[in-house]
Amino acid sequence: FLSGKCTVYKLFGLCMVLVLVSLILLQLSCSGDMSSSGGGAMDDRRSSQHQQQQQPCPAETQAAAAVDDPTWGPHKLALIIPFRERFDELLVFVPFMHAFLNKKNIRHRIFVINQVDHYRFNRASLINVGYMESGNDTDYLAMHDVDLMPLNPALDYGFPEEGPFHVASPELHPLYHYKTYVGGILLLTKKHYNMCNGMSNRFWGWGREDDEFYRRLRKAGLQLFRPSGITTGYKTFRHIHDAAWRKRDQKRIASQKQEQFKVDTDGGLTNLLYQVDSRQEVTIGGAPCTVINTKLECDQNHTPWCLMA
Repeated sequence: FLSGKCTVYKLFGLCMVLVLVSLILLQLSCSGDMSSSGGGAMDDRRSSQHQQQQQPCPAETQAAAAVDDPTWGPHKLALIIPFRERFDELLVFVPFMHAFLNKKNIRHRIFVINQVDHYRFNRASLINVGYMESGNDTDYLAMHDVDLMPLNPALDYGFPEEGPFHVASPELHPLYHYKTYVGGILLLTKKHYNMCNGMSNRFWGWGREDDEFYRRLRKAGLQLFRPSGITTGYKTFRHIHDAAWRKRDQKRIASQKQEQFKVDTDGGLTNLLYQVDSRQEVTIGGAPCTVINTKLECDQNHTPWCLMA
């Protein structure tokens, strides 16, 4: 190829060959796992190491990050995930929801509100933090459990202009079927969330905060909407929580058993106490999200059950 007189055309041709070889090598490095499936435990370990070392292709990363296309509409969703130590579920949830919302042309940002203090888990307060920290570029919220993923593409995640929209309705949720249930996945505008003064901060441990929020929706005069025309029933969602592996904190401490059924008439956004320990922009499986490490504060005279006995 290089014999004889070296010409500009030959040098150009050599450069093109090198570029082509580089592109082929890049494509191979970005391809899926090519290890064989019949080599036993040693091959499994090699496959695991290969997957950990493998880096995403730049083109794939750029495509996954395209979440703010103005042609998709004027509204933008803040997907709020109240979170603590459920990383196995988060690794599945974030890329799944990012792809799901992109396919529906829903402009969105995913916020992981990670509780890093030593108090009991407080889902409602973390959602309040998500509302406060989600910025002015989003105008509606999805209060979204990390272990519940929508399987039916017909589910609506659009702007709930008329009123709160309960995506995980009792007719569709795999576990909870009572009429006043509003947990799992609830969409509402920031204006409507503010009308409710957010959620009560009194619910430390698992459960009851959604039931109290239902009463807030009623008090604010907001009509609750739910999906219609969905025929997949209890198979509409995938519930990935393993109760045997990760037990819920259902203990009722001190006077909590009596207080849990009362309506919190004063608390919510107006008495939320927290500190942002750190804020990080991360990518999980090619999906961008914002992790807000949060330290909640507790008035132990007001809610002594924020501490484990």
